[in-house]
Amino acid sequence: MDLTIAVTFIFYFVAVLIIGVAAYLRTRNISDYILGGRSLGIVVAALSAGASDMSGWLLMGLPGLVYSQGLIAVWLAGGLLLGTWLNWTIVARRLRIFTYAARDSMTLPEFLERRFADGSRVLRLVSAFLILFFFTIYTSSGLVAGGKLFNAVFGMPYTWALIVGVVAILSYTFIGGFLAVSWTDAFQALLMLLALMIVPVLSWYELVHEGAFEQGLSVNWERLMNPLVSPDGASYSLISILSLAAWGLGYFGQPHILARFMAIDSPSNIKKARFLGTLWAGLAMTGAILVGLSGLLHFNGQLQDAEKVFIYLVRHLMHPVIAGICLAGILAAIMSTADSQLLVSASALTEDFYRGLFRPNAGEKELVWVGRMTVVAVSALAAWFARDPNSLVLELVAYAWAGFGAAFGPVLIISLFWKRMTRTGALLGILSGGLTVMIWKGLSGGIFDLYELLPGFIISCLFIFVASLLDKPPEEKVLDIFKQASA
Repeated sequence: MDLTIAVTFIFYFVAVLIIGVAAYLRTRNISDYILGGRSLGIVVAALSAGASDMSGWLLMGLPGLVYSQGLIAVWLAGGLLLGTWLNWTIVARRLRIFTYAARDSMTLPEFLERRFADGSRVLRLVSAFLILFFFTIYTSSGLVAGGKLFNAVFGMPYTWALIVGVVAILSYTFIGGFLAVSWTDAFQALLMLLALMIVPVLSWYELVHEGAFEQGLSVNWERLMNPLVSPDGASYSLISILSLAAWGLGYFGQPHILARFMAIDSPSNIKKARFLGTLWAGLAMTGAILVGLSGLLHFNGQLQDAEKVFIYLVRHLMHPVIAGICLAGILAAIMSTADSQLLVSASALTEDFYRGLFRPNAGEKELVWVGRMTVVAVSALAAWFARDPNSLVLELVAYAWAGFGAAFGPVLIISLFWKRMTRTGALLGILSGGLTVMIWKGLSGGIFDLYELLPGFIISCLFIFVASLLDKPPEEKVLDIFKQASA
């Protein structure tokens, strides 16, 4: 079986490498490498945004949460689905228009600098630093998931499994840039969805075929299907439910998702992309929840690592060829997010540090190669953070997701709609949101058990409004972007 799965993985790697080479042939300058020349079509933009969002937690973290804690996971999935739709509805179109109006800004820090006419460059550098900090942690979560995958499937030592995952992701991100990442992410989104549809169907077919429901289930079904009660009968607190639902707020500040909005070929295509992206997210998360429920019925809570429930179900249920395709779905989920994160990190280092501070007149080829080398550097640092095989994928993702959502979400939304917002308000909003997440994460008990994203988001909004109103109104040149965006 392992040989058949290995061959399937090899075919998968070859497919994404071919896509990477095709993207390389279309990469002529730094704009192509970082943002694909703003040429993404509806399908690629929608699917790649979804795939880059979900990561390995969709096939490992979310099913593992259902397996260990029951249907409280629907609050998480519901919050994320609402956040997906709102992000496409509120942010996508205006961000596409505003970033182009702001002298074709290619990164979020560059846009914020130009939006507020920040000649000091402090806003851009603080934003870029936080992107690098949280993305290193976020990328490491994908590498942990990849290490667990290769370890569980092939019995490969975790360290070697980690190295294989890094090399796989680097192979096409390094050469192809944004187009390679977006095209492969769209392909990987379809593979992920296929896997999440197949596994629950086959699992429940086997349970019905073996008469499991007639013989009596080993779990309390009524308790299991109650989203307010844990599998052992304990009631979930309001803080627990709010913490999960609050994940939806994180969407507004995720640079790797926002990059798809900035890169879509026309603002007029946003509405169709929103429908497709939201539909994909809804189906994918439904499948993930059903995988977790299937695992509970098959393994009766006996798995030591709940996040491997999808892997064990695949190996238990399927022919090796189908198993290889479904397990490649996990790899697709991991790679589709990690590659996007690496590319945004490279964009921050190349555009916001290297060209922004040291080489403002650097040539296009030089910048592309600097971008490629920073992809390698960030990969190495993320691998170092991911060296502990006992790290939980969902916990790593939760911390980085909160950091981005609180630091950039309020600033981005308000900057696109409120002309009175000032540079000081933006800077304090970013710092207060990011610092709240870092401090809140280290506290526990009572209100501090609330997911750090929610207080971080609220505090950031307060700082933005109060600081902006106390500050002098923006000069006319700062408001030029609104005039250009409305033209």
